Amino acid sequence: MSRIAIKLKPAAERMAKKSHPWVFEGSIIKQSEEGKAGDLAIIFDSKKNKFLACGFYDPDSPIRIKLLQFHKSANINSDWFLEKINHAFEIRKPLLQTDTNSYRMIYGENDGLPGLIADVYKNVLVVKLYSAIWYPYFETILPHLIAVSKCDTAVLRLSRSLQNLESEYPFEDGQVIHGTLEDEVVIFKEHGLRFSANVIHGHKTGYFLDHRHNRKRVGELAKGKTVLDVFAYAGGFSIHALAGGAKEVTSIDISAKALEMATQNATLNPHQGKHITMAVDAFKGLESLREQGKYFDLIIIDPPSFAKRATEVDKAKKHYEQLAILGAHLVKVGGTLLLASCSSRVKAEEFFELSEAAIQSTDKFFQCTEKTYHDVDHPIAFPEGAYLKAAYYKFT
Repeated sequence: MSRIAIKLKPAAERMAKKSHPWVFEGSIIKQSEEGKAGDLAIIFDSKKNKFLACGFYDPDSPIRIKLLQFHKSANINSDWFLEKINHAFEIRKPLLQTDTNSYRMIYGENDGLPGLIADVYKNVLVVKLYSAIWYPYFETILPHLIAVSKCDTAVLRLSRSLQNLESEYPFEDGQVIHGTLEDEVVIFKEHGLRFSANVIHGHKTGYFLDHRHNRKRVGELAKGKTVLDVFAYAGGFSIHALAGGAKEVTSIDISAKALEMATQNATLNPHQGKHITMAVDAFKGLESLREQGKYFDLIIIDPPSFAKRATEVDKAKKHYEQLAILGAHLVKVGGTLLLASCSSRVKAEEFFELSEAAIQSTDKFFQCTEKTYHDVDHPIAFPEGAYLKAAYYKFT
């Protein structure tokens, strides 16, 4: 791979000095040559001409350089990758002391490996690439990921943009790249409960691991309760509630297929409670329940990201306000409403403020009992890496 000398505009240079991992196309003022995906871009201080940072060049993205190493030069080689992977694994060790064998092993930029996600489900490693910068280094990094995770099998997943990108490399989405995959549905454990992940065709890498600690908390709150899980997907919250002794759990999701997975996941774990599924748009489903005069002891509203682009932020905020109001109308006195957001463009304090203002508009009495953020396997190393926030509201 080639080496490209780069100089940046002052504002971008300041961000690199703060170890921010992104350099946008418009920030580059000088470049020694055209670059290919994965070429090493070395950024020099514009005044002193000294090493500032280095990273991989990405001609297919507005984030033109994904930075890897800051302040002090290093050889970006096999040993460097191994050190990054070992450091990431050390952070996850406390989680693996629990009855859990699923975790995010590498969380992209936040673990110093931009555009690369690695999740473990039992003995299956699923690596998802979001940029072609990793293609030239994949054969170097994969053995380290397998060795450190001690997985028997590895599956490669590619982002939609990579699937549509022509490449000289023979990589395909859903490709088994190490070992043998007996079944594309892998059964794994999360705090003692069994779940399934479709590692070939499932969303992301097969499952959403990020709400693990909130799902456990819902299980602890659910005994003898009626529970409503909105945007339930494969039933993560629902199954923890059922296993925690919930009397009745209603799972709402627009996807009937997702709710089938939720039903299957429920059968993997012993429970006595009734499980109801509603394949309907969440907003319509909540309105319908309100019209029926239904109330619940515990409600979880965990929507997908409403703001993937900056232009969608205002609309996202309106959706969050709407959901908070709908949820507040359905909670019994003494009950709890859990509101969550995974939109990184809506900051945590902003989300909490608009949620609370929306609940107040219903004239209900409530208090916030707990706010949560990322679990240990989703560390945050730069502002844009923070996306997950949730708050528990107790109605009095």
